[in-house]
Amino acid sequence: MILENLSAYSFELGPIRPPSEARSLLIRATRNCPWNRCQFCPVYKTQKFELRPVEEIEKDIQTARVISEEIRTLAWKMGYGGRLKDIAAMLCNSPHYNASVKNVALWLYFDAESAFLQDANSLIMRTPDLVRVIRSLRAAFPSLTRITSYGRSKTTAKKSLEELKELYEAGLSRLHVGLETGYDDLLRYMQKGVTAEEHIEGGKRVKESGISLCEYVMPGLGGKNMSKEHVEQTARVLNEIDPDYIRLRTLEVGEGMPLLQKLQEGDFKLQTEDEVVEEIGALVERLDCRSELKSDHILNLLPEVEGKLPQDKEKMLATINRYLALPLSERVNFQLGRRAGYYERLDELQDTYKHEKVEQIIRRIESENSGRVEEAIYALKTRFI
Repeated sequence: MILENLSAYSFELGPIRPPSEARSLLIRATRNCPWNRCQFCPVYKTQKFELRPVEEIEKDIQTARVISEEIRTLAWKMGYGGRLKDIAAMLCNSPHYNASVKNVALWLYFDAESAFLQDANSLIMRTPDLVRVIRSLRAAFPSLTRITSYGRSKTTAKKSLEELKELYEAGLSRLHVGLETGYDDLLRYMQKGVTAEEHIEGGKRVKESGISLCEYVMPGLGGKNMSKEHVEQTARVLNEIDPDYIRLRTLEVGEGMPLLQKLQEGDFKLQTEDEVVEEIGALVERLDCRSELKSDHILNLLPEVEGKLPQDKEKMLATINRYLALPLSERVNFQLGRRAGYYERLDELQDTYKHEKVEQIIRRIESENSGRVEEAIYALKTRFI
């Protein structure tokens, strides 16, 4: 059944959000990325950065509010009563509704508690404008307990503590910041546009303001040539900042990334899956902070390597060592099975049915492609970029 009134409403959405914001209402505060030169990023590369007028953003907020009210009204008219999850699930799974309706429906399904401001660096907005947007969100949706956004360290380092506190008091709960690495040579190589000291300065300032800070780290970013320094300096920077969250996002190189050309020319050399796991272990060993380490992305081989520091450090290292102690054939089986969707966690290697299914795929690859299992794993990983 198509509900025509609901189908008439829409608001602007950006292309991405953090995996941890999958349950959030998405409001596009800016378009694209103001820096847009990072060698490892395929997003926004052909797009121009734009600041959206505050009035335009507020109009989208009101449209989202109307959609949410329509869905609540429909829940009663269609006999669902106050059971929003039932109608929200129906709307999300229907091909008849636009992305805006589905986003609001998904948000209602997950109790309407969080909102995420898109795109890549909403913090670059003038502080009074961003405060106004946040307050408009709070006024339109009193159920919100969290409002989050992406932000660059360069921008957080330029904002005054007073400005960040003003944003916090308005209702900005958390900033997601792409640290990637704390090694200055690698930051320059990847054209990140920020220094390690700016990472530290900006991160500390966010923490001092009261805003929760989530720093993203990219295992494998140093390749074979800069892995050691990448680990050492990234740990140093994270220990200085002591963010609330550290999230792992393992590097994979694919179409649309400037880094792909460097890889093809031999200037950059990817690490193997095992080398990246070893690198994560070396990073965890060096972390001396009180952060929550998260591994919530399919590109991470071992999602169970997560926990609260420092108390869960040994548990995380034990998982890494358990994987590295496996015979090569078992590590390859897990790598392919993880990328092909058979395995979620290392324990699933013990599932005889799944294990044999993956072995069948390996045997087929070896017979048809001269044993290039590693290439098959790489191809599977690029689907998730």
